[in-house]
Amino acid sequence: MSDLNQPISGNDLARFSGPNTFMRLPQAGSLADLDVAVLGIPMDIGTSWRSGTRFGPKQIRAESAMIRPYNMATGAAPFDSLQVADIGDLAINTFSLTDSLRIIAESYDGILAQGVIPVAMGGDHSITLPILRAIARKHGSVALVHVDAHADVNDEMFGERETHGTVFRRAWEEGLIQPDKTYQIGIRGTGYAADDFTEAQGWGFQQFPAHELWHRSLSDLGAEIRRDIGTRPVYVTYDIDSLDPAHAPGTGTPEVGGLSTMQALELIRELRGLAIVGCDLVEVSPPYDPTGNTALTGANLLYELLCVLPGVTYR
Repeated sequence: MSDLNQPISGNDLARFSGPNTFMRLPQAGSLADLDVAVLGIPMDIGTSWRSGTRFGPKQIRAESAMIRPYNMATGAAPFDSLQVADIGDLAINTFSLTDSLRIIAESYDGILAQGVIPVAMGGDHSITLPILRAIARKHGSVALVHVDAHADVNDEMFGERETHGTVFRRAWEEGLIQPDKTYQIGIRGTGYAADDFTEAQGWGFQQFPAHELWHRSLSDLGAEIRRDIGTRPVYVTYDIDSLDPAHAPGTGTPEVGGLSTMQALELIRELRGLAIVGCDLVEVSPPYDPTGNTALTGANLLYELLCVLPGVTYR
């Protein structure tokens, strides 16, 4: 344990000082000896409504200074058994979405080649497509837990086929995900036609609309998903707009009637035991929440995801 990175304690250095890394972990310039790499992808050129997610990683890191290393609710102590570091931000091309997606995929090829589990802070949801391309090259077609207000299965947007709203149609077409092991949780809102959601059901996607989850614990759903996935490699992508805007107003495409933070915690905690090969938290847009609460929530959800990665110690 003594050789493993630990977040700087708030009792040793005031939380408003120190490095601007996730949970004030060390920043690593090398992937050597890491089990988990936390990274930022500061991009919003794939979004279709409100911009600002390019500032997401920086504020998530800032708000994460409040989080302590031991999970009082579950007993998880991720830094006691995993070597975790913040490897900084990917140098995306802020003038080109196409080039940025290429950069992300190639960067992930390098991370995965070292056997490191990547945990990304977005950025808009278009980052997940190149991530899944790299994940599939490493692990083959994977199961997918997708928590989001939107299904993101458009064929195109303004003639573009790679945007934050087309990710999972492309992933399905390219065979990156296993359709019958793809779970879309929290989808809701208005659409242009009924098949905005239902078309993906025809591909095999399992969908759990938000209105069917109102006033319910998500522990049973999480456990059901865990049993259904079994030992398959799985990727988890968490769009902050899955939460109701009352909990997370700082996002680009808010939809009323979403999940609560308590439901989010219940769902993630039930994923313990899955063969998670990577995860991301996307669509935090700080300009729309000057309180920082959305980024604080996102930071806590990322911590909870760290707590359910393979190899985490529970005390």
